[in-house]
Amino acid sequence: MAIKVANNQSLTAITALPSAVSGGAMTLISTQTASGSSTLSFTSGIDSTYDEYVFKFYDLNPATDDKKFQFNLSADTGSNYNVSKTSTYFSAYNAENDSETSLGYRTGNDLANGTGVQVFTESAGNGSDESAVGELTLFNPSSTTFVKHFIARTSTYYTSDYAMDVFTAGYANTTSAIDAIQFSVESGGNFDGTIKLYGIK
Repeated sequence: MAIKVANNQSLTAITALPSAVSGGAMTLISTQTASGSSTLSFTSGIDSTYDEYVFKFYDLNPATDDKKFQFNLSADTGSNYNVSKTSTYFSAYNAENDSETSLGYRTGNDLANGTGVQVFTESAGNGSDESAVGELTLFNPSSTTFVKHFIARTSTYYTSDYAMDVFTAGYANTTSAIDAIQFSVESGGNFDGTIKLYGIK
């Protein structure tokens, strides 16, 4: 196998990558904006076109105070959101007045081959300046051989003036292709905010 290299003399002089090198650029597939919505569902655009799908969250703000954001996956284009998932969840936080800090695993937010929703933020406040942001990556969802791994990292302005940094990871325990995802707020609440879906080859 031949090794492809750039022939330029320095990094500053490189004007293009060799044709066999992929730049791994993100391609925007779709954007959905919630306005008093109970769910946002992506039922198209998740297929074998890309190996990696990234959902970016912008200012997710729950209508009810002290609510977590969550997602679930579908293997039937959104007819059912009930794919079994196993996951881990840990978070770090610091109080606005520096009175309290923590770093730890949160057993109440993980799943052990459960079909329910997966939490991916800590509780967000519903104030006009409170929100959650971050991203979720879903790897190779169209594989019919392997389980489907996901990783999320979010930052939340917690309802009691805390900065919350959350790490969530796991896998959808199915060899069926995942082709839809739904985002919501715990306890059936409504929310505002924007979610963008990108593909990465």
